[in-house]
Amino acid sequence: MSAYKFRVLIDTASNEEIFRDVLISSDENLETFYQTIIDAFDFKNDQMASFYKSNDDWDKGQEVALMDMGFNEEAEAVLIMNETSIKSLITEKNQKIILVHDFMRMWCFLIELVATTSKTPMSPEIVLSVGAAPKEDSKSLDSNQGLEFGETLDLGNDFDDIFADDDEDDDLDLDSFEEGSENDFY
Repeated sequence: MSAYKFRVLIDTASNEEIFRDVLISSDENLETFYQTIIDAFDFKNDQMASFYKSNDDWDKGQEVALMDMGFNEEAEAVLIMNETSIKSLITEKNQKIILVHDFMRMWCFLIELVATTSKTPMSPEIVLSVGAAPKEDSKSLDSNQGLEFGETLDLGNDFDDIFADDDEDDDLDLDSFEEGSENDFY
């Protein structure tokens, strides 16, 4: 058995580095890892979340969801955190993983494998804690950003612009169209 040491950096609006180093057995499932991370940052376990395998450019790859929401019935089966071991996601020496917690507030955690050790802890351990974690509700909801209660967005009036009954754009010559039979549309 072996263990992984991960550096878990929370992405915040401030320039302050806030991270936790987590030592966890490679055989643990991703749900245990997720719970360890949100506990380390004093977040609640009441939101949806997903891990994404990543590359050096922090692009999202394969998703491992907290639970199967059944939206992806035709595509490949969704991996579930409590059914997926950490070691199954690790394919590189400095593997990068993204964790998104709370899809409305979009808390993103950038996770990087920093060491592998043969000393396996009995349970996950926070071996280093740097910076004060932000309050979970300190980030505004994405759906409300920029809007006050009762305010609406002005998206223009394109429908009226296109279908207006003014005589300025009557340059279409509909007489040149051939009259077809009803069967042309079947």
